[in-house]
Amino acid sequence: MPTRLWLILTLLAGAMGAQEPKSQTAPAESLKPVVYRVETGTRIPLYLLNSISTKHSGTGDTVYLETAFPVLSKGRIVIPVGSYVTGTVTEVKRPTRSKGPAELYVRFDTLTLPNGVTRRFSARVGGVDGTAEVTVDRAEGKVTADSNKSGEGRTVAEAGGIGASAGGIAGAAGGHATAGLGIGAAAGAAAGLIGVLATHGPDAVLSKGTTVEMVLDRPLSFSEIELAY
Repeated sequence: MPTRLWLILTLLAGAMGAQEPKSQTAPAESLKPVVYRVETGTRIPLYLLNSISTKHSGTGDTVYLETAFPVLSKGRIVIPVGSYVTGTVTEVKRPTRSKGPAELYVRFDTLTLPNGVTRRFSARVGGVDGTAEVTVDRAEGKVTADSNKSGEGRTVAEAGGIGASAGGIAGAAGGHATAGLGIGAAAGAAAGLIGVLATHGPDAVLSKGTTVEMVLDRPLSFSEIELAY
């Protein structure tokens, strides 16, 4: 075959091959699922559905609550009002003169959305509403009964006043009114102090309906399909 004819045929074959459609197609981009995330440290207000206290509750008792305000992520409600939360009483300390005021420790364990999707965690108490006569240690999630020192002082003072009155009457009857007042006041104050030492401080009480603040200790993530109702 002449060299010129061979060259022409080779060029024609190359041109025809270039016109053939490609069989390969570009891979379709995988669609990334949307994830909604509630970050660590988020504070979620809850309504207490059952009362707990250092007087009637014990270690291991279950606490039932529900969310009082919706929690959003990326502009969407992720945790709606009425979602259920369960917790556990982890420690109870009754009030005593030697060990101090009443203390209650509560741990939050699970969150269940209205559609049944559940997440487990270990969150702590971050605060309570002002109606509860307790204080909260946010670092430990400890609920402590308010001190009753003012009440104790009033008890001693009232007892002293009553004793003084009684002593004055007795002293006047015996012709020694002034001495009677002093003796009566001392006796009354001593009786009041004994009464204070014999009684314990108030219990830590969280009544049904109390608003309790839960602080998340880890992020909670939900997919699009988990939020379908």
